[in-house]
Amino acid sequence: MQLLGNILYDSVYHTTPILWCVLGGIFAYKANVLNIALEGFMLSASFTSMLVASLTGSLLLGYLAAVAACLILWLVFSYMGVTRKGNVIIIGLAINMLVPAIAGFVLQIMGTANLTLTWLNVADLKVNLPLIRDIPLLGDMLSGHPATTYLAFIMIPIMGMVMYRTRLGVYIRVVGENEDAARSLGLHTDRYKYIAVLIGALCAAFAGVNLSMERMALFTNNMTAGRGFIAIAAIYCGRGAPVSSALYAIVFGVARALAVNLGLFAGPAAALIDIVPYVVMTLVLTVVSVVKRRNNKLRSFVGG
Repeated sequence: MQLLGNILYDSVYHTTPILWCVLGGIFAYKANVLNIALEGFMLSASFTSMLVASLTGSLLLGYLAAVAACLILWLVFSYMGVTRKGNVIIIGLAINMLVPAIAGFVLQIMGTANLTLTWLNVADLKVNLPLIRDIPLLGDMLSGHPATTYLAFIMIPIMGMVMYRTRLGVYIRVVGENEDAARSLGLHTDRYKYIAVLIGALCAAFAGVNLSMERMALFTNNMTAGRGFIAIAAIYCGRGAPVSSALYAIVFGVARALAVNLGLFAGPAAALIDIVPYVVMTLVLTVVSVVKRRNNKLRSFVGG
C-alpha cells in the first residue's frame, strides 16, 4: 500500500514540469512554430531561480528571475526564428546547448557543482488539502504538492478555453493552418507567432521553478533530463489539443514514477529501469505515428 501511495504521489510529482511545458508548447505548435527549445527554457528557469534566490535569500526574486531568463530566450528564439525566418530546429538546439554551457561556466566560477538553498524548507511550500489528505490513496496522490502543481492541472481547461473560445486562440490556429490566408485577413502573423512562443516561455518558467526550487531547493546542471523533449512528444501525440496532450504528459509522468519507485528494489538493475520513461515515449510515438498514417491512408482511399 505504501509503494502504491508513493507511485501515485510521484506520478503527479513528475508530471508537473512536463505538463507545464506541454500547456505552453501547444500554442507554438498550433502556430506552426516548433519550439524544441522548451528544454533550454526550463533549464534556464531552474538555474536562474536558484542562483538569484541563493544570492538574495528571496523566493520572490527567484521566481521573477526565472521569468526574466525565459523572456530573454523567448526574444532570441522569436527574433531569429520568426522575424529573421531562421530554421527553428537549429535555433532551438542552439539554445538547448547554450543554456547548460552557461550554467556550467557560472557554477565553475563559483567553485561548486550545484546550487542549494539551505535556508529553504521545501515542506513549507507544500499545500496539504484539508479534506482530501485523509482519504486513502487519493490523499497520498493529491495532497502535499506545491501550489504550482495544482495550478498546472487547473490550467488544462483554461488553456483549452483560450485556444478554442477566444479570438487570440482562433487567430493563432489560423496562422498555423494557413499563414497566407491569415495575411489576407489582415492578421499580423509574426505577432501571433511571438505571442504563441511567449506563452510557452512563461509556462516553461513555472516548470523550471517547480523542478529545482520548489521540489528539492537544489540545482544541478542538465537536471531537466530531456523533460522538454518529452513534452514535445506529448504535444505531437496529442496534436496540440490541451486535454489530449496533457493526458500524454500524465502517461510519461506515471512512467517516470514507476521507474523511480521500482528502481529502489532493482539493485544493480536500477540504471536499466531508469530508461523506462524514454522507452515508453518511443513506443507511444511509434504507435501514434502508425495510427496517424493508417488514418491518412483510409481517408485517401475513401476520398478516391
